[in-house]
Amino acid sequence: MEAFLLSTGIVALAEIGDKTQLLAFVLAAKFRKPLPIILGILVATLANHAFAGAVGAWITTLVDPAILRWILGISFLAMAVWILIPDKLEEDDTHLARFGVFGTTVLAFFLAEMGDKTQVATVALAAQYAAFFTVVAGTTLGMMIANVPAVLLGDRIANRLSIRLVHGIVAVVFVILGIAVLAGVDESLGF
Repeated sequence: MEAFLLSTGIVALAEIGDKTQLLAFVLAAKFRKPLPIILGILVATLANHAFAGAVGAWITTLVDPAILRWILGISFLAMAVWILIPDKLEEDDTHLARFGVFGTTVLAFFLAEMGDKTQVATVALAAQYAAFFTVVAGTTLGMMIANVPAVLLGDRIANRLSIRLVHGIVAVVFVILGIAVLAGVDESLGF
């Protein structure tokens, strides 16, 4: 349950102001059809995060646990820094309209999420917790928590959130996770 809740919370917060959330705003404004956009986000996120979770699980089979602890700890600390760097929506992410609303959303979200903060976080969380389904379910729910309101409410909520504050909170969580992993706290707690 901890892996699920932590994965959900980290990704929901990390997604605020992320380029895929910006993409959700753009798609909602462009197409004005929330249901196929929301379903497209869900399908793209499930596919992308299942891949990321599989990579995280696979890494645990290749790397000695002591080395993996260092890799994960440093990865979480790097994520803390990366989350503080603002994202920009790339022009290419919105030129897929010939695939319809659903298809455009799936393709654009899947491609935008490749190598993105939340995908990298999914890899690290899946490796940390060795709970593929739990982590993927949590990170997917986190993406939906952040993006569904973006699709439904658009600009009405975008201007009311302090993205810097939210990203600062997420950075602190990643620092705490990184230090805990490096110090071996996670092992003494049984995860």
